[in-house]
Amino acid sequence: MKNPLKHLSLRGRLTLLYGGLFMAAGVVLLGVTYALFTANLGQQYRVIVKGTYLSPSPGAGRPAPPPNDVYVMNKDGAVLTGADAERVLEQQREQVRQAAIKSLLTQGGVALIAVGALAAGFGWLVAGRVLAPLHRVTDTARRIAASPAALHERIALQGPDDEVKNLADAFDTMVERLDHSFDGQRRFVANASHELRTPLTLGRALVEVAMHRRTASPDVKELGESLLTINARHEQLIEGLLILADSEKQLTTVYPVNLADVVTHVTAQLTGEAAAAGVELIRGPGDAPTRGDALLLERVVHNLVENGIRHNVPGDEQWVRVISKHSGDQVRVTVTNTGPEIPPYEVESLFKPFYRLGAERLVGGKGAGLGLSIVRSVAEAHGGTVTATPRAGGGLEITVVLPVDPG
Repeated sequence: MKNPLKHLSLRGRLTLLYGGLFMAAGVVLLGVTYALFTANLGQQYRVIVKGTYLSPSPGAGRPAPPPNDVYVMNKDGAVLTGADAERVLEQQREQVRQAAIKSLLTQGGVALIAVGALAAGFGWLVAGRVLAPLHRVTDTARRIAASPAALHERIALQGPDDEVKNLADAFDTMVERLDHSFDGQRRFVANASHELRTPLTLGRALVEVAMHRRTASPDVKELGESLLTINARHEQLIEGLLILADSEKQLTTVYPVNLADVVTHVTAQLTGEAAAAGVELIRGPGDAPTRGDALLLERVVHNLVENGIRHNVPGDEQWVRVISKHSGDQVRVTVTNTGPEIPPYEVESLFKPFYRLGAERLVGGKGAGLGLSIVRSVAEAHGGTVTATPRAGGGLEITVVLPVDPG
């Protein structure tokens, strides 16, 4: 048997649900008020009869009331007529009215508050059940906004075909198309980079052969050096594109990685470059256990330290400081360097691909302009964040925050 409510809209179901709850609450309140009023009225008062004297029969010591006069008999058995009878009746009416006020307003008000609180509690629970799918949509959207690697997630909401399910299905369709689009873009970058590697390698080999020939003139050797420099820059660009494409993929396999070991390894590799540039390399490899792809995390630290060395300015002090540490449920790697002053509004732009400051936008600038873009992409793929703050006097302090390894 089909459920007639299954195809009812969410608005209709909510209307029926809350309408039924309030109707039930009203019936309960009405019954409680009636019971309180009946109990209060019948407990404290006797009914005094008002009637018309038809057959006078005076008793001992009691005068007979006049014929056709209104009379009442009080609880002591005395018969009152005229103004006394009307006064007693008025007192009786006032007592009943006060009883009604006490029962309906005072005790009924308490009952109203109790039943209202009960209805509000049921409404809260029902609304939570009804709005739970919307919370799932919101949580999924936030996870995807926080990390592009979460584009593979879907809500896959089960339940009746209503407005909320339609919203969740539309959201899943949109995310699926975005996922396919980004995946296609990553595949294109990776395939193009692989295809470009072959001609660049072949071109480098031909230039080196021409340079090392015995009959090569000084002009040919000088031209060969320039071509090799340009070729090396293009190879570096392609390598950066490949790493960027890999870092934006979903991490399928992760292993425990201690960033202290990564800091020690990277600083040992770049000590020679730092010495040649006249930059002091300061290391502080504190314990920082996390989980992820070791090669990508090494690339993060390598890019940060290499940028710190390259983007320095000659002066009295030139240094790059690398520190890793464990703080609560997070691990941090902070790279600080001396260098040119960077306006705060330019900091966020440094993480864009191919973006460089000032004269470094020229072709002859250092690097390929992908270093910090790769850092942020890798950090987000590992569920982390990257922040950069300009130092007073020049340079940057860049901090990578990653989840700690619970094991």
